[in-house]
Amino acid sequence: MRLNENADLDTSQVEDLRGSGGGGGIGGLPIGGRGLTGVIVTVLLALVGGYFGIDTLNGGDPSGQPAAGPGLEQECGSANADRLKQLDCRNLLYINSIQAYWTDELPAAFGTTYEPATTRYFSNQVSTGCGAADSGTGPFYCPADDHVYIDLTFYRLLADQLGAPGEFAQPYVLAHEYGHHVQDLLGTEAEMRREQQRDPDEANHLSVKLELQADCYAGAWANGASDTEGSDGTKLFTSITDSDIQQGLDTASKIGDDTLQQRSGGSVNPAEFTHGTSAQRQQWFRTGYESGDPKSCDTFAAGAVK
Repeated sequence: MRLNENADLDTSQVEDLRGSGGGGGIGGLPIGGRGLTGVIVTVLLALVGGYFGIDTLNGGDPSGQPAAGPGLEQECGSANADRLKQLDCRNLLYINSIQAYWTDELPAAFGTTYEPATTRYFSNQVSTGCGAADSGTGPFYCPADDHVYIDLTFYRLLADQLGAPGEFAQPYVLAHEYGHHVQDLLGTEAEMRREQQRDPDEANHLSVKLELQADCYAGAWANGASDTEGSDGTKLFTSITDSDIQQGLDTASKIGDDTLQQRSGGSVNPAEFTHGTSAQRQQWFRTGYESGDPKSCDTFAAGAVK
């Protein structure tokens, strides 16, 4: 994967809450986070990429928090020749690419206008429209305030503890979270939650379908990523290789429910799956990538997910 060193990056798509009062206080990564069902789980089970519904966390504040000062504008501006060596700025480029893709693709595929969502970088803990969260939660999308949240130290854990060190793991994670934003815009997430309320016994299986669809949307973005452009019309990537896509597939394999349950020392229990097995996550990322068509990502179709 090669990034365009001269790309014009839109820093307005990221708010940096680190040091603005949005984090701090707990020192390092906690070992637990609240998942979709509100159950406290180990960090290996929490850090798989997902979303939080309004009822999942307590004390939500839909107004969120103000962004910190102009740090990203200076750090990631074109005047900084080394900007893409910085994790902050590389992730900003990925976010710009993902949103550029959906700006074109959502109307083309679904006839719906794309509404941008800001990503918020935070440290340790953060207040969101879905309630308070911490680093142990992992990256997530909050439909109550339409923001993606990530503590960038997550990538170190993803590499060192979960065995997914490839650089393409980072845009895969972000593209998955923006897949949840797309589901929110299309009404998929709201309908899934209504189905969960109607049939609580199927709640986890419905969650799996939602997460696998987000994986598929990430794959569809990966197919079109090399054509995405910055605000000045220049390409954001100069190349994405087969090796990059394999890194995405490898990441998907490391964060399947079955793999994470085994890593945590427990037995594999399909009844507790919320994101899908490693094989399923690879399958649906590959489906999106090989088709390049978000309409191929209908995990809710009858028989699509066993």
